Parts: sequence; C-alpha cells; structure tokens
Amino acid sequence: MVTVGKLMRRDPVIIDIGTSVIEAAQLMKACNVSSLLVACRGRNIGMVTETDIIRNFVGANRVSYFLAVHDILSNPALGIDEQRPLTEAADLMLRHRTLYLGVTKAGTLIGIISACDFLRSMIFGYV
Repeated sequence: MVTVGKLMRRDPVIIDIGTSVIEAAQLMKACNVSSLLVACRGRNIGMVTETDIIRNFVGANRVSYFLAVHDILSNPALGIDEQRPLTEAADLMLRHRTLYLGVTKAGTLIGIISACDFLRSMIFGYV
C-alpha cells in the first residue's frame, strides 16, 4: 500500500496570517509552489492557494496591496495522517472539492500533498 507520506512534499512554505495577498503570490512564484500554509502565532490555521487568489482576490475585484491572506484563505486546512493510504487522501479531496491536503504525523503538520502529486506518481511509477 502506498501511503500519503511517500508522496507528500516536506517542508511546506508557511506564511503569517497578516501577510498581504500580493506578497503571498510573489512568494508562491519565488518558491515555485501553488499553495502556502497560513499560521497564526506558530499554529497552522489554513492554506492559501493559487485558486483562492484567483477566485477571492482577482476575480472578486478585491485587488489591494493591503488585503491580507486571512481574508481569502481556505480555512481550516484539511489534513490527513502520513500513514493513511493514497485512496483515502483522494477520497477526502473529492468529497471536499480541494486539490491540497496538509499531511500530519501525530497531529503535527509535516507536509502537503496535492492532486498534482498523484499525477506525478502515476507518470513516474510510484504507485
């Protein structure tokens, strides 16, 4: 059985809840990622994705340098334990209509898995 932990990306990029949406988008580009975890006082409270920025910022005509990510983030971030099977992660993504899940170990966030990670695994033969 292939587990979530085998496909996840470790060391996700984390930003503070007060970070502006513009800065978040610039960080996504600089780090070549499509999602960022959002923290408040060191605790993960959600995730902001490219889709969130497009739908809730650009598409909603809310373009302002001072708009913070807490106004558009996916809250709460859905999570799954690293030992769970990929099929369970895929089912969770489908049920909640999301492309990303936080990955946990003993309740602590340790990474992210995305729908693209599933595709990469199929292409490169991990599953």
